[in-house]
Amino acid sequence: MAEPTNGLDVRPAPALRLSTRSVVMLVVSALMCVVVFGWPLLMAPGSDLSTNELAPMLLVLVVPLLLAVVSAQIAGDQTDVKALALLGVMSAVVAAVRPLGAGTAGIETVFLPILLSGRVFGPGFGFVLGNTGLFASALITAGVGPWLPYQMLAAGFLGLLAGLLPPLRGRAEILMLVVMAFFTSFLYGWMMDFSYWPFAVGQDSQISYQPGAPALENLHRFVLFNVATSMGWNLGRALTTAVLLVILGPPLLRILRRAARRASFS
Repeated sequence: MAEPTNGLDVRPAPALRLSTRSVVMLVVSALMCVVVFGWPLLMAPGSDLSTNELAPMLLVLVVPLLLAVVSAQIAGDQTDVKALALLGVMSAVVAAVRPLGAGTAGIETVFLPILLSGRVFGPGFGFVLGNTGLFASALITAGVGPWLPYQMLAAGFLGLLAGLLPPLRGRAEILMLVVMAFFTSFLYGWMMDFSYWPFAVGQDSQISYQPGAPALENLHRFVLFNVATSMGWNLGRALTTAVLLVILGPPLLRILRRAARRASFS
């Protein structure tokens, strides 16, 4: 049967269902993300925590714990065995395509399968795939390090967001995904920059993090830091993902939707 080219999308059942408890945990984890990624701006000027070197280390320990709890909760809510098998397959796909770009000069291919999977199989599947896919790809590309939990968490929420977009189809859907991917590519870069910016440069620089400084001052410093060090990579990521969605998005969406219909997730 031919795919509709316009109008609304009659979606199949999501691969991983979100119960009320899962939704609550995702909301809590989103609030935790604000603290985990934005702690340099949240510390009160002159507070002990703003100058405590243990504060960022404690946050690093919170991230993998948060990922494990939320992912286990989503994947454990009456999960179909076929959904777990599909999650394994798509995680392998993410791990396989990441070395094709690996962020070189901003060229990034890993977000294409995450966004499309979240779009087709639902927000819960997109969130878990963002975590498992980035973890599997890090093992292949020797990218395991203190930055990995941040990458997993950020990619997970991008997959979640793709699954929450309005149910459009055809060209309108591709345009919506392209716009979403373009802006979230910058958002991903900003989130990752925030995770290491306080330790990136010395405190005597105009683009360095100043413990105890007002939030607006540190935000200004971060903007200068991001423009000077990461703007080209963020733009390359956004353009790469957008071009891949335009070229490969329509056929891949048809393939994934056909797989979802045949799987008939319960």
